[in-house]
Amino acid sequence: MNIVFMGTPDFARESLKCLVEAGHNILAVVTNPDKPKGRGMKLIPSPVKEYALEKKLKIYQPEKVRNNTEFLDEIKNLNPEVICVVAYGKILPQELLDIPKLGAINVHGSLLPKYRGAAPIQWAVLNGDKVTGITTMYMDAGMDTGDMILKQEVEIGEDETTGELWEKLSKIGGKLLVETLALIEKGNAPRKKQSNDFTIAPMLKKEMAQINWEEQDTMQIHNLIRGLNPIMGAYTTLEERKIKFWKSKKLTDKDFFTVEQEMLEYDYKLPQIVPGTVLLADVKQGLYVKTKDGILQVLEIQAENAKKMQVSDFLRGNQIQAGLILGE
Repeated sequence: MNIVFMGTPDFARESLKCLVEAGHNILAVVTNPDKPKGRGMKLIPSPVKEYALEKKLKIYQPEKVRNNTEFLDEIKNLNPEVICVVAYGKILPQELLDIPKLGAINVHGSLLPKYRGAAPIQWAVLNGDKVTGITTMYMDAGMDTGDMILKQEVEIGEDETTGELWEKLSKIGGKLLVETLALIEKGNAPRKKQSNDFTIAPMLKKEMAQINWEEQDTMQIHNLIRGLNPIMGAYTTLEERKIKFWKSKKLTDKDFFTVEQEMLEYDYKLPQIVPGTVLLADVKQGLYVKTKDGILQVLEIQAENAKKMQVSDFLRGNQIQAGLILGE
C-alpha cells in the first residue's frame, strides 16, 4: 500500500520498520523537528527520522500541522492510500485525516477505551494494572475516540517498568499494524465503536515523582518507581539530598526477616516504625525501607549529579545508617 507514516519516538520506529519489512511503499515520513540535547545543545533527530534516513525515505518535519496549508498540500500531492500515525506527538486536523482514501490509522498503546491520551503505557504501570495491550483504530478529530479495528492483550509483570513494557508493546504494535493494513487492503477490516466508559491518561507531571512515605503504601510506591522508569524516576530525600529510585521490590515483614541481616540496635516493632525509615543498608544484603504497610527493597538508585547504579555499588561509596528517615 502507498503510505504516509507519522511518528516520532522509538515506539513508532518499530511500526515503521514493520511496514518497510512487509513491503509497503512509504511515500513519506512525518516526524517532529530535531531537538537540542546535551551540553552542546546539538540537534538530535528522532528515532523515526534516524530510521527514515537509513532507508532513504522522504522526510517532513513541520513545526506545526494545523493551519499549515503548504504541508497539507504536500501530503495531498503524495496521494496516499493510508496515513499511519504512531506516537506522532501532535493533534491532527480533520483536513489531514480526510486525505487518504482508506483512512488514517493509529496504533495506540492501550486497550481502548481505557487510557485515551498522551501516556497510556505509563499510567497502566503507575496504576498497577495486570493487563494492557495495543489497539489499532481509524482516526477522527477526537482524542483517541475513533472506531477500533484490532486489539491484542499483554500481561504486565509485577516488577515490569514502563520502559520494558514500552519496548514490548512497540513490537506488538508494529505487527498489529501490518495485520490491520492487510485487512483494510482486502476490504474486510472490522469497525467497532468505542463505549463511553473511558479513562484518560494525561501527560505526566514532575510533581508526581516525589514519594510520599506517609500516604502511599508499598505497592503504590513500587508502582510509582517502575511507572516513572525511565522517564524521570521517583525520588525522595536523603539528609536533604535528592535521590532517585529506579527499581524496587515489594516485601512483607515476613519476607524481610528471611533476609540474613545484622539486627538493628533497637528492638524490631515494625508497625511502630515511621514510614520512610531505613531498616537495613548493607552492601551485601541491600537497602530496605519501611513503608506504612510493609517494606520496600530498593534495587537501583541514583544520587544527585551521579549515574544510576545498583544499590550494592551505591552503598560502597555512600554510607546510610539504619534508622535514618527518608523524605525529611
